[in-house]
Amino acid sequence: MIDIEVYAAGVRHPDKMMALALELDGISGLRYKVDTNHDIVYMEFSEQAPTLNGLQSVFRKAGLEAKFVGQLPPEVSSKKKTQRIDIATA
Repeated sequence: MIDIEVYAAGVRHPDKMMALALELDGISGLRYKVDTNHDIVYMEFSEQAPTLNGLQSVFRKAGLEAKFVGQLPPEVSSKKKTQRIDIATA
């Protein structure tokens, strides 16, 4: 189970809420609720969660900017792991 909280200013407006609902309803294994008093979307994934970029894209399609609250689980992190490259000198 993966829990994520997202602050999305303006999600309390009916048109934005409907647009977001249409986007979120297409994600399998997702349960969510919207706190309209504070513009917070609580999401709970029972299956694999989308990537951070994927979640941001969902909110952008609804005309909202997603700001993630708290520390994100490693399953949704978009940070690419880098590996040091050693250059052999002759």
